[in-house]
Amino acid sequence: MPRTWQGLTGVRRFLSRSVAAAVVAKETLIRGQSRTPGRWPFTGPLRTRPSRPRPSFSHGPFLLHSPHPYSMVAPPSRPLPLSYNLLDGDATLPAIVLLHGLFGSKSNFNSLAKALVQRTGRRVLTVDARNHGDSPHSPDASYEAMSQDLQGLLPQLGLVPSVLVGHSMGGKTAMLLALQRPDVVERLVVVDISPAGTTPGSYLGNFIAAMKAVDIPENIPHSRARKLADEQLSSVVKEASVRQFLLTNLVEVNGRFSWRVNLDALAQQLDKILTFPQQLESYPGSTLFLLGGNSPYVPPSHHSAIRRLFPQTQIQTVPNAGHWVHSDKPQDFMDAVISFLA
Repeated sequence: MPRTWQGLTGVRRFLSRSVAAAVVAKETLIRGQSRTPGRWPFTGPLRTRPSRPRPSFSHGPFLLHSPHPYSMVAPPSRPLPLSYNLLDGDATLPAIVLLHGLFGSKSNFNSLAKALVQRTGRRVLTVDARNHGDSPHSPDASYEAMSQDLQGLLPQLGLVPSVLVGHSMGGKTAMLLALQRPDVVERLVVVDISPAGTTPGSYLGNFIAAMKAVDIPENIPHSRARKLADEQLSSVVKEASVRQFLLTNLVEVNGRFSWRVNLDALAQQLDKILTFPQQLESYPGSTLFLLGGNSPYVPPSHHSAIRRLFPQTQIQTVPNAGHWVHSDKPQDFMDAVISFLA
């Protein structure tokens, strides 16, 4: 197992914290989202039509969140209506937007989002990237497309400008958005990724192939299905915590199991995901690059490219953290972000 994924040893602990319940007070559709049920956008044989949830309201501090998407698989290069959760806070302060990495979802940040609201008083938005979580699927998995999605969502929610905090794939999306639209990004936090070179991740193609090869019978308990998938993945994905992270994408509807992440699109465009679009203009805003001390993703040779595109940057390393800095060292991560925002 490459050293890159050693930082995921705390993933199981992190994910268990992430499912902590939050009071849900308002549910709404994103503008432009399909009003009629479409096809559930999961990879594989799963094709069902979910019942449409009704909006619900309650009083007091609230969480605004979008429902599951109903749009069918979208054509390339078209902004998608992303699934999101918005925790309420002081509307006079720029909101914090948390962007997950490859194979992740907005639920990865549940505990972190709640803690950021408590410590900063700000609104905090978590978003499922296209082809991930509850957001629609598209054959276009490029960073340009993911940036366009956010350029549509953030103004719609009244969150311009915002503080973007992006991990890995989400960090690249955040960087590109800041470079393309600096007016949208008040400050930028990039977690263990850089705009230089190619991300070390040749093994990710093997992960995708292993997930696509998983074969689970219909109409068995979810716990049994999860165990079978774990056993089948173990020959390729050696680290148990990494398998548990990937298995958060296993879903069941009407007795049939599949992956909610769009494996076909990720496989076809993995080369794009592992690189970064070439940019000429720099981002003038304050930027923090927060790196894992045990991670190989951002070697010192990348620092010059970082400073060229982000001249107002701080580069900070968290000791004994791997690629998942916010999982391995949550308190150090939180302290660094809070200090940067002060």
